[in-house]
Amino acid sequence: MSSDIRFTDFKSDKQPTWCPGCGDFGTMNGMMKGLAETGNDPDNTFVVAGIGCSGKIGTYMHSYALHGVHGRALPVGTGVKMARPDIEVMVAGGDGDGYSIGAGHFVHAVRRNVDMTYVVMDNRIYGLTKGQASPTSREDFETSTTPDGPKQPPVNPHALALASGATFIAQSFSSDALRHQEIIQEAIEHDGFGFVNVYSPCVTFNDVDTYDYFRDSLVDLKESDHDPTNREDAKDVILDNEKEHQGVIYQDESSVPYHEQHGVDEDMSVLPDGAPESATDLVREFY
Repeated sequence: MSSDIRFTDFKSDKQPTWCPGCGDFGTMNGMMKGLAETGNDPDNTFVVAGIGCSGKIGTYMHSYALHGVHGRALPVGTGVKMARPDIEVMVAGGDGDGYSIGAGHFVHAVRRNVDMTYVVMDNRIYGLTKGQASPTSREDFETSTTPDGPKQPPVNPHALALASGATFIAQSFSSDALRHQEIIQEAIEHDGFGFVNVYSPCVTFNDVDTYDYFRDSLVDLKESDHDPTNREDAKDVILDNEKEHQGVIYQDESSVPYHEQHGVDEDMSVLPDGAPESATDLVREFY
């Protein structure tokens, strides 16, 4: 790790193709600044992304990266961290990628408490596939495929995380650059699975959950009497459907990450030459 790294060192030479004004620009900047401010550098950082507009982020960031398949970014990130517990792993996804096809992986990544950061760009719509309702869309949100609205309650990712045993749950807004960066930094510094859901407005297909909407609606928990170490306080915030919140919602300060619990602290990325002893006999036993 280096103290001489600037956030611009995490920028690749690829120009983003996101729509002008997309919230993902601000989300990515906060991720890069958070990594730099916590002493990481591109040589010790691995970014894993899934499918959707958010899936492009590994191309736009200068680090080790893998663009995975839909909903499978978290198991890849888990594998990277288990193989190389010494590097910083950051997983990026969207609300469709993470809370629909990837919901099962989300639950298990949360409960394992692997020491990595999961940043979800939540725009409450499927953007890359041209504007269908997503798991976090409002019940009455009208799209081309749901002209009368999904008529289903949106997924509450924070409630899902808390019920799954999360040790760090936070919410940020991509347009509030300083607070977004601070929250990402806290997630990176957390000993365990740091989950940050980011309100990242889609300016092309979502004219309801806009920048103005979030600016008018957000309540910053830092400016309230909220205690993020109190699980009951966290539950109250998570189940409050009348407000949109920003800040650290819950943090278990006694969190012990997976690799410490199970003694997984060695570099397992280098495999020995040749097949393991008796491997051939084992294969023959089943084939």
